[in-house]
Amino acid sequence: MTRFDISRNFPEMQKPLNRAAMDSRKVANSYGLSDEILELVNVRVSQINGCVACMSAHVPALRDAGMKQELIDLIPVWRDLEAPFTPEQRIALELAEALTIMDHKIERDMVVDEARDYYTEEQIGALQWTIILINAFNRISIASAHKPTNL
Repeated sequence: MTRFDISRNFPEMQKPLNRAAMDSRKVANSYGLSDEILELVNVRVSQINGCVACMSAHVPALRDAGMKQELIDLIPVWRDLEAPFTPEQRIALELAEALTIMDHKIERDMVVDEARDYYTEEQIGALQWTIILINAFNRISIASAHKPTNL
């Protein structure tokens, strides 16, 4: 049985979300955030949520943005490594987890405070929007049983 595809059957809902994602990318880039850091959080959030369709889109985008495959392979275990992730990448990954894993033990305010050592307020806000939007796309793809795009 095929699941009802809410993204295709409700274009009046999907189109504004797509537009928000494109606008969010433009704003994030205008504040100096690289596509690599934005795709890094997209990949991590999609891993956490188990969204195969989003992983199939964002892993290649992360490679295209300049991250080596060897580093991409280590994203799930980034906390267990002191290197090779930069401090900026590490705090972005931490922020991605803090806004995706709804665990009351995670100190989101502390994560945002730590992010201020590496990012401006505008960059932190843009990162948060990226994380929030990929979470929304993950849930839509999972609910609709979207398949990987590149297989």
